[in-house]
This record gives sequence, structure tokens and C-alpha cells, in this order.
Amino acid sequence: MKYLFINLNLQLGLILMKKISAYVDTSVFGGIFDEEFKRASNTFFHQVKMDYFDVYISPLVRNEISLAPLHVQNFFQEIFPYLKSVEVTDEALNLRDSYLASKIVSKKYTNDALHVALATVSGCLFIISWNFKHIVNYEKIALYNAINLSEGYRQISIYSPLEVVSHEKEF
Repeated sequence: MKYLFINLNLQLGLILMKKISAYVDTSVFGGIFDEEFKRASNTFFHQVKMDYFDVYISPLVRNEISLAPLHVQNFFQEIFPYLKSVEVTDEALNLRDSYLASKIVSKKYTNDALHVALATVSGCLFIISWNFKHIVNYEKIALYNAINLSEGYRQISIYSPLEVVSHEKEF
């Protein structure tokens, strides 16, 4: 079993004895090619290849990747064997609609709400994203989790790759 040190952004270190189930949105794949996010994104995907994470994506991620620049699509194809899929279900669409009805994000950002709903409904421990406006945002996280609890789901942790990678070794 692998042990992974994770800083949970609460100044609290936890040693986890099993792989972390994480839903990864499209921004993380593009982060490989963004100067600001490149180092943490590369470390994250290296640790995915080292089997530290069970990484989940959805048809929404696959669709958004199909619209991304070719170099992002090529990287996605390279990492695809390490990914698992969740499907868009009525349950996820209903939870997304609850987020929208609560005005966490506007209808223009329906896909962002759907990413959170898919991760929640599929039981992932984390959502990993570089989307600081609509997903990795402390105000929005609290609102998503309030809706999750009111709808009978557990809270979900939302982080950037920088916050979930093991910093014991950088690659």
C-alpha cells in the first residue's frame, strides 16, 4: 500500500492508507501547458501514473477536451489509460439543477456545476481543478456543500492539484 501525505489546506497533515478517489475537471489537463500551473500539474499526473490516485472523468470532460488545443488532446490521450469514468445520470443532473437554482453559478456555467455534481454523486473524495472562479473557491465550496447536505449527499473536498500532490518528491 502506498502512503501519501496530503496537505488538506487546514494546516493538518493526514496519512492516507488507500488511494484517493478524485474527479478531475478539464482545467487540470490544460494545466500541463500553463506556465503558472505546469509544475503542480506535472507532479499530479506523475503521481497518477504512480497509482497514488483513482482519477475519474466524465463524458463532459471528454467533450471539453475534444474542443481543446491539439497538444491538450494529445496529453489527454497519453494519460487516458490511467483514468476511470463516471456517467452523467439523472441523479447528477438533478443535483446540478439544485446548484443552479441556488445561484451558486449562473446557467452560463452549467458545466462547472455539473462537474461538482458528477464528483459528488459518484462518491469521489475530491474534485481537483484549476477553476478558481466557479469551483475551487471557498465561497462556492461552502455553497456546494450546503446543497449537498440538504440533498442528502456528503460534503466534497475541492482542491487545486497543488494542494493534493505529495511534496515529498517533485518530478
